[in-house]
Amino acid sequence: MPTIQVALDVPVPRLFDYDAPQATEQDVGRRVLVPFGTRLKTGVLWAIVTEPGCAPKQLRPIETLWHDVPALSPTDLALLKFCSLYYHYPLGPTVFHALPPGLRRTSGWKPPRRLTGSRVLPCQEEPPPLQLNAEQQQALQDILQTANRFSCHLLHGITGSGKTAVYLALIQAMLHHGKSVLVLVPEINLTPQLEQHFQQQFPQTTLLSLHSGLGEKERVLRWLSAQEGSAKVILGTRLAVFCPMPQLGLIVVDEEHDVSYKQQEGLRYCARDVAIMRAQQGQIPIVLGSATPSLETWLNAQRGRYQRHSLTQRAIPGSTLPRIQLIDTRHTAMEQSLSAPILQALRAQLSQGAQSLVFINRRGYAPILRCPQCGWSCPCTHCSTRMVVHLRADQLRCHHCGRSRPIPSHCPQCGSAQLVTLGDGTQKVEEQLQAHFPQARILRVDSDTLSSPAQWREARNAIQQRAVDILVGTQMLAKGHDFPQLTLVAALGGDSALYSTDFRAGERLFSQLMQVAGRAGRSTLSGDVLIQTEFPDHPLFAFLMRQDYAGFAQYELSQRRISGFPPFVHQAILRAHSNRLDVLEAFMAHAHAAALALSPKPPLTLFDPVSALMPRRAGDYRMQLLLQSTRRQSLQDFLSLWEQALPAPAQRRVHWVVDVDPVAL
Repeated sequence: MPTIQVALDVPVPRLFDYDAPQATEQDVGRRVLVPFGTRLKTGVLWAIVTEPGCAPKQLRPIETLWHDVPALSPTDLALLKFCSLYYHYPLGPTVFHALPPGLRRTSGWKPPRRLTGSRVLPCQEEPPPLQLNAEQQQALQDILQTANRFSCHLLHGITGSGKTAVYLALIQAMLHHGKSVLVLVPEINLTPQLEQHFQQQFPQTTLLSLHSGLGEKERVLRWLSAQEGSAKVILGTRLAVFCPMPQLGLIVVDEEHDVSYKQQEGLRYCARDVAIMRAQQGQIPIVLGSATPSLETWLNAQRGRYQRHSLTQRAIPGSTLPRIQLIDTRHTAMEQSLSAPILQALRAQLSQGAQSLVFINRRGYAPILRCPQCGWSCPCTHCSTRMVVHLRADQLRCHHCGRSRPIPSHCPQCGSAQLVTLGDGTQKVEEQLQAHFPQARILRVDSDTLSSPAQWREARNAIQQRAVDILVGTQMLAKGHDFPQLTLVAALGGDSALYSTDFRAGERLFSQLMQVAGRAGRSTLSGDVLIQTEFPDHPLFAFLMRQDYAGFAQYELSQRRISGFPPFVHQAILRAHSNRLDVLEAFMAHAHAAALALSPKPPLTLFDPVSALMPRRAGDYRMQLLLQSTRRQSLQDFLSLWEQALPAPAQRRVHWVVDVDPVAL
């Protein structure tokens, strides 16, 4: 009687044995319905074994073995096993993270009679021929030479250098040989533009986008289309890295530096790194594209682990990089958030009919509502942070737990009616621009105004049709977008990153400013970038003025090497939270003692448990414990032993997770 091992979505690092006389080896990877306690749960048949972990008479039979969709392939299962082991996350929840929600239910999959989600419509027009310059052609040829084996390529190109054209040429070559291609992007809002480019170039090819913004049934259908091989190009966000594709021949990771590729809840994987492992397992090439690569990727290229291909010229003839100018706000006249030179430049743009972008990476009206009489500033009652002013909604909102309350008319502490706002957000900057330029057509772009792909498509069309004069936006506008008439970028409020406690803050600020600067002057029109700062002599701005990423990377890597920070060490953090501080502190003390009992020694370093950067969030107290090592395998071996001494997550009223390769401390 065959015994099967089933992966279940429960926070326990083990598989579960069941009796399934009808199961065969061909059923491995299929979904099953099994009894679990007093309930029925959906699982994935992981393996068939001859020696179960308990007596056969104790095994419970499965309820259903579904054949409604194809089984996960051995290649798919191997990738999920790697993720579970490397990120030290239970196998069952890892497997279910990879499945679309519609296949996690305790009922079989029934295709809908009618779809309500968006569809990709085929384009019947003949695609324009790809025109590559010498640098693009050389990169294409070098990458195609490794088409039949694993190789990792860094496509480092300045903003506007035509990395997308290289992607298209690579995809064209793969499709010609009957291969499919997976293209990852960091944001949902980037998919419509790339989708349009790809569909125009490949009108007879089934291309589908895959992201969390799709309806449940539409997402399953697209996932199944990829699994069955009918969709040849999948364009998706980080969740698409697990999408099964039987004839996969190439993976492209666009904007590979973006922190959005790192999952921050549950299975804390980095989609870029998982994609590299997937390419290695499948013996196919992978291309990492960016104008500002992560320092980890840049160092790997320097050491020869990745092949680097440089695009140093803008793709459109006559187009040049924008001019960057710093505005020292210590010695410049200011009109609230905006300096006189920026207002003057915006006025000149309006008179010429050109578009401008005012960039500030903080949504809301102002980050602080304060009483000048007693010093009160509205705290979130569930988080260790202040609530943000959203003036138009007449609300104070917490951007971490989502709670809101009306803006008070009087100070709740002293009764003063003289409440003031401190700091700037997109709403306040938009209001100031409307006051200075009442005739201008101003569009604010942040997650408050554009919460769905449909809203973003509408906004993008308005920008491209020149129905917008001034854009005010957050990092949503900083990457990947091509607006030919946009010739001025003004960047506000970036100085806070220069005194952040996060050692990666400088890298992120440089990348962010380089990316947003690259939105200016992408056609034959010249572009200008104005950056307000109180620290114009900071080394970061010297490299930024020259638009010298290589120089900045060398400088930043030297600082990281001296300080002993990644990428010269490998890190993992035990993150834990509980609604009771005493219980949390006891758990972290136990975890620290268990780690010490394993006698960690160089190259491994164990730090003491401390409060998280935000000690309380959504009502829970939060603590963390950092480990790091100069050798990745030493860290992995230690984590495997250490987690065996810890209680299962969600026991003892404490939830915990190991965050391997964290992007934030």
